[in-house]
Amino acid sequence: MTTGSSRASGPADAGINTYLGQERALRADRLGTRGLLLSVLAATAPLMVVAGVMPTTYAVMGIVGQPLLFVLLGVVLVLFSLGYAEMSRHVHNAGAFYAYISRGLGGTAGAGAALVALVAYNALQVGIYGILGFEVSGLFATYAGIEVAWWVPALAAVLAVGTLGWLKIDVNARVLGVLLAVEVLLVVVFDVAAVADPGAEGLSLRAFDPDTLAGAGVGTALCFCIAAFLGFEQAPVYAEETSRPHVLVPRVMFLAVTGVAVFFALSSWAVTVATGPARVVDTARQESAGLLFALTESRLGGAFTDVLHVLFVTGMFAALLSFHNVVARYAFAMGREGLLPTVFGRTNDTSGAPGTGSLLQTAVAAVTVVGFAVTDDKPAGDPTAPVLRLFTWGGNVGALGVIVLMAAASLSVVVFFARRGAAGAQAWRLATSALAGLALLVIAGRTVRDFDVLVGAGPGSALSWALPGIIGLAAAVGLAQGLVLRARAPERHARIGLGNEAFQLEKAASS
Repeated sequence: MTTGSSRASGPADAGINTYLGQERALRADRLGTRGLLLSVLAATAPLMVVAGVMPTTYAVMGIVGQPLLFVLLGVVLVLFSLGYAEMSRHVHNAGAFYAYISRGLGGTAGAGAALVALVAYNALQVGIYGILGFEVSGLFATYAGIEVAWWVPALAAVLAVGTLGWLKIDVNARVLGVLLAVEVLLVVVFDVAAVADPGAEGLSLRAFDPDTLAGAGVGTALCFCIAAFLGFEQAPVYAEETSRPHVLVPRVMFLAVTGVAVFFALSSWAVTVATGPARVVDTARQESAGLLFALTESRLGGAFTDVLHVLFVTGMFAALLSFHNVVARYAFAMGREGLLPTVFGRTNDTSGAPGTGSLLQTAVAAVTVVGFAVTDDKPAGDPTAPVLRLFTWGGNVGALGVIVLMAAASLSVVVFFARRGAAGAQAWRLATSALAGLALLVIAGRTVRDFDVLVGAGPGSALSWALPGIIGLAAAVGLAQGLVLRARAPERHARIGLGNEAFQLEKAASS
């Protein structure tokens, strides 16, 4: 059997392809560089990061050097991407992370990674419904004088995202593209306005001084900032749906991670310029999540700020849609390889999208939103509950899971090429993967250690171990499933990580 788009000869395996295929393959040739890049960048939700993550990092951690943190994390993730992108040339599978880990560390490790990925990306996606519901209910109260419980717009968004997820991904890419372009444009307008009208300290570069990273909050600030990058690593998930995955996936990954690093470093610096580096922490503590809107109000007027509020919502919707697509494809890949029921390993007849996986993610989101709404014990509903609980808990659990997956993927890259005798040819990529893996392990350790700070709980709170324990439990259950498959169904265990290639080989053998 051959790889790429070529086909093996012979009557038994005519028409077989490693990543195109028929019943157990996602429809190929549907995404080019533009569509793939938009799908990946939408998950970063630029406005949500600038308006939500950045003020929180300044206020809670008291770290002025946030722009420098984005630069440093950009370097770490570029190092990670060098090996990860090279791996994407050899493996085309919608289960990206776990497929790579399977190829390097074996099927049992891959099964553990698969469940971690499914849980982590679900947590990231569902958590955003909390802050979206909170913001939309606030817009109704401010502009229409109508009191709407946060869970009403949240559930409406669940339905809308689920509907779009059922449709073809090129429709989704167009939706994501429009929302993302306007969102980025408005942030750039703010950046220019801040530079044109700086605070009392002028165009200070103090935020890029390494001395600003001194203090106990740096480790936790790293956890916040790395969450802003999440999305770029999703490019290989769509490999089966591109015409040239070995070219497009690495290209999109590097464009995404470098673009995000530069964009967020400049935008967080613009915030310090607007307030003054000496005042940015105190101002962020005073304004909280309203920091960006307060700064735009004084420089660009109320109309611009009103539009920014609306785009804040649409940006979150774009991120919801992007994460939904990723979860659906992970479920599809796991169903195709026997890690989930086989019904998840089939695509829609009309669109070629992983419809069953899309329905699963929609159901998980709906049940979770309803669960958090029911447990809101305030008589009229606590307006901060969706942000302080659903968004904060889901976001940090998901971020921890993805950090762990990236660290494991870095190790798998080293093992994958070393086992194939390519260590010499790939020496510099293996070195960068090892460095990135060590850095990511340090960040993961800091995240677990400071989880009580990340979720706003007390040092003795059960949340400080129960929430990160979700990722540990997912890994343990996945590893146990892998061990059981290896003992009782070795043929299914051998398929883990092979994706459509395994299905087509099985099909050829049976014919």
